[in-house]
Amino acid sequence: MPATKCAVSDVDRSLYDFKNEENSSDYFREKEGLTEEIVRRISTEKNDPAWMLDFRLKSLRLYHELQIPDWGPSIEGLNMDNIATYVRHKTKMKGSWEEVPEDIKSTFERLGIPQAERESLAGVGAQFDSELVYHNLQKDVAEKGVVYTDLESALHNEFAEMVKEYFMHLVPPSDHKFAALHGAVWSGGSFVYVPKGVKVEIPLQSYFRLNAAGAGQFEHTLIIVDEGADLHFIEGCSAPKYNVANLHAGCVELYVKKNARLRYSTIENWSKNMYNLNTKRALVEEGGTMEWVSGSFGSHVSYLYPMTILKGDHSHMEFTGITFAGAGQNLDTGAKVVHRGRGTTSLITTKSISKDGGIGTYRSSVTILPSAKKAKASVSCDSLMLDSISRADTVPGMDIRTDDADVGHEAKIGRISDEAIFYLMSRGIPEADARAMIVSGFASPVSKELPLEYAVEMNNLIKLEMNSNG
Repeated sequence: MPATKCAVSDVDRSLYDFKNEENSSDYFREKEGLTEEIVRRISTEKNDPAWMLDFRLKSLRLYHELQIPDWGPSIEGLNMDNIATYVRHKTKMKGSWEEVPEDIKSTFERLGIPQAERESLAGVGAQFDSELVYHNLQKDVAEKGVVYTDLESALHNEFAEMVKEYFMHLVPPSDHKFAALHGAVWSGGSFVYVPKGVKVEIPLQSYFRLNAAGAGQFEHTLIIVDEGADLHFIEGCSAPKYNVANLHAGCVELYVKKNARLRYSTIENWSKNMYNLNTKRALVEEGGTMEWVSGSFGSHVSYLYPMTILKGDHSHMEFTGITFAGAGQNLDTGAKVVHRGRGTTSLITTKSISKDGGIGTYRSSVTILPSAKKAKASVSCDSLMLDSISRADTVPGMDIRTDDADVGHEAKIGRISDEAIFYLMSRGIPEADARAMIVSGFASPVSKELPLEYAVEMNNLIKLEMNSNG
């Protein structure tokens, strides 16, 4: 009887680890480090309006004043003197895949982005290093008044004042050191505006590819879903592996207006030389709904805690996330929610998997203010350790300032049951496949919330990690 191919070995890491050669004729690279001169050159390169240059310089000053957080995983391997904060291909952003330079186009084709756009997306933005190289929105969606463009274009068109009104107001540079860094050197990202009452039936997607070694990526995503509107936005990202530190310090600001709904789905597959210090935050008005779906599979170190402010009465938030920490990874992730309005509700469900000495930490913060009468909050976090050398920690934070609230928290940390493995093997399933099946089942609450093709990618990544040697 011929041997069957083990499912755990079906995924080829080359899907993500291939690299494009960076050369001076096709690429512009800012020198490493972080100085006022570098920030001014980035601003000039991007043709910033005067207020944005001023914003960058104030953010730079804050960056030098603020301290590195001392409560999370160590980031001592990250030295900003060795990071190029701006790298771009010398092409201009295109609205057709055929016009994108061949080397970049082939990258996104290997990642499946053009195919996904044709089959299941209403619009796509593709960023390569520091700038977008492709952006497109379906005509019928644009005719509804939906705006989906790169943030730089929005700074110079009829939405310039809207960008100025909302840009880094939800995540101010003073928030923490890497928010200040972002404010100083941000580049790329997307601007989305969905008008009142418009429901975008098919998701929009941005994909971020960091190709350059020893570089940072600092894209800014600004989404405004107006009253009664509905949007599903998907974010994907990946990078090849290098032997030097890379940095991702993007920023996502989401505004959900009265009775609107936004679902924000992310699959992060950064390489294991990446420091992922991303900041994501949402503000939800009366009757609005914010849904997060998050999968974190890559990076050497992660600080990632999407935050939702339930400002309006009867607003709602759900967060569903999974983290997989393998060899050499210390992933500190979770979610934050602030209940401000009456009758607000939140549900946080997370899964954490650690293997081969990986460290997965769930860190949450639930705050219910005195104004949030009748608020309800539920937190559930499950951690699965696949061996005896890995680690899982749960650090929940609860700040309840009213006695008129309903709050629950549940946490479980455990290992794969020997009995479950034995049962599956007794049915003829190889041990590696049995373990992969159990892990996939553990992760199913997250995968079932994703569109089919992204759920498949997530499950493939889990199988990949199960087979990884680091």
